[in-house]
Amino acid sequence: MRKFSVNVNGTKYEVEVEEIDANAVAAAPKAEAPKSAPAGTGTEVKSPMPGNILQVNVKPGDAVKEGQQLMVLEAMKMENEILAPVSGRVTSIAVAKGSTVESGSLLCTIA
Repeated sequence: MRKFSVNVNGTKYEVEVEEIDANAVAAAPKAEAPKSAPAGTGTEVKSPMPGNILQVNVKPGDAVKEGQQLMVLEAMKMENEILAPVSGRVTSIAVAKGSTVESGSLLCTIA
């Protein structure tokens, strides 16, 4: 166990983190990718600015149309819609509700 001091919004927390051997961790089975394209391939949708993901409105395998809302990103106390740049099928989602992202972070891919 290793101890760390973490400051979150002005509140200080002490946390303990256990180091584990990467070889000892059993991999969880991964969900199958849609048949139309391998997972993670296609047009990458990236965050236009740093912020927090408030909503994820699609999941891998969903068909989307150009301009359809994929996610909602909160940045500078404003909600920003992340729209599909192309029509296709969502091949991967790289974030979840509550995730913090940086500008240019991968959000999802559409093929």
